Amino acid sequence: MFSETANQLFQEVIEKYHVINTVDQPFTNAYNKDSDLLKHLLYRKCWIDTVQWHYEDIIRDPQIDPVAALKLKRQIDASNQDRTDMVEYIDSYFLEKYKDVSPKAQATINTESPAWGIDRLSILALKIYHMNEEATRKDASQEHRDACQKKLEVLLEQRVDLSTAIDTLLEDISKGDKYMKVYKQMKMYNDDELNPVLRNQK
Repeated sequence: MFSETANQLFQEVIEKYHVINTVDQPFTNAYNKDSDLLKHLLYRKCWIDTVQWHYEDIIRDPQIDPVAALKLKRQIDASNQDRTDMVEYIDSYFLEKYKDVSPKAQATINTESPAWGIDRLSILALKIYHMNEEATRKDASQEHRDACQKKLEVLLEQRVDLSTAIDTLLEDISKGDKYMKVYKQMKMYNDDELNPVLRNQK
């Protein structure tokens, strides 16, 4: 099943990040795009999510220097754009994979594309990793660990459900029971022409 591969790969990425555990570490993709494009895209996608997860931790420091915070906000904005781009690349992969499938007359469209489901699965892998850290943190109280263990169990159940939903969607697309479209995000705030603040700087 696709989701089993994705979940294992996401765990691999997250563990790799935490060997050095810093947002400015160099990135090397473990998968070559020419030999395994999908794994290459998934690896890059989860790395972006993992770095951004830690950006979000850092920027919430109440003692952060305002200049550093502004720089970090710009990095988060850039990361969000990279994240969206990767989702579209992954959806393009599936569009190409299923391009010869003819949707049945009664085929329906899903509320989200496969890659946006995968985006949620990647974020969920990060939640599970960090909630497990909290549930086993030795310097935390037993009450804290117990509360986090309960949350972890919910997250693990959620991963099973989401994985099943993604696998079902991909199977339905492959059989023509569902069809997919990709709508570009068309974000306006990064565009020099569409964001009035940026436009007025020109």
